[in-house]
Amino acid sequence: MSKIVMFDMDGTLLDLSFDDFIWNECLPERHAKIHQLPLSESKEKLYQFYQSHRHTLVWYSSTYWTKTVGVDVLKLQQEFQSKIQARSGCIELLQQLKEQGYICWLVTNADRASLRLKLDNIAIEHFFDVIISSEQVGYAKEDINFWQELQRLHPFNPDETIFIDDTATVLKTAEKFGIQHLFNISQPSSLKDIKQHQDLEFKTLDRLTELLSILNEIDRKDNDVKIA
Repeated sequence: MSKIVMFDMDGTLLDLSFDDFIWNECLPERHAKIHQLPLSESKEKLYQFYQSHRHTLVWYSSTYWTKTVGVDVLKLQQEFQSKIQARSGCIELLQQLKEQGYICWLVTNADRASLRLKLDNIAIEHFFDVIISSEQVGYAKEDINFWQELQRLHPFNPDETIFIDDTATVLKTAEKFGIQHLFNISQPSSLKDIKQHQDLEFKTLDRLTELLSILNEIDRKDNDVKIA
């Protein structure tokens, strides 16, 4: 049976610089303009909102933020969609995984509207056998219930699953659920510094295509175990 390779989307396959730009620059500016606030005050208000909802399902919801801050967040993303970019090696990696017979899943916290926008701009949808938004599942990936519900919807063996994500909190929950092969990303956003490996808790990919040799090594070890 082919192994399943699960990918996060933003910060893993796609450059997180788009999301940073939308949430940290565009939204504060638009919020300040609409509500006639100084930009500094707008940033402070939004920062408090972000912190109070971080790692929850609503944190990823365009609908929730539109209602909460009075700015159409999805429309804002659509306005700047030309800035959506794949991370280096993304297409190459997905292409080679499919050629080698791996089953690829896209497992994202992005809500369905944002997911659709990203997939309409970056042609990667055809590489995936399963595409899941946490909005469909009803829990964010940081919640163990997400993984339990995902397994109910799409059965998979955690022992033979590979999962790549740029968020340590998500990886910790996946580890708690029992997924064995976990990988972090050293530079989710091209506009931010590379995170040092010693500061990260999980095995880390500097380049996405490094995963290919790692998977070959995992397969070799698994075959050695079966032969023994």
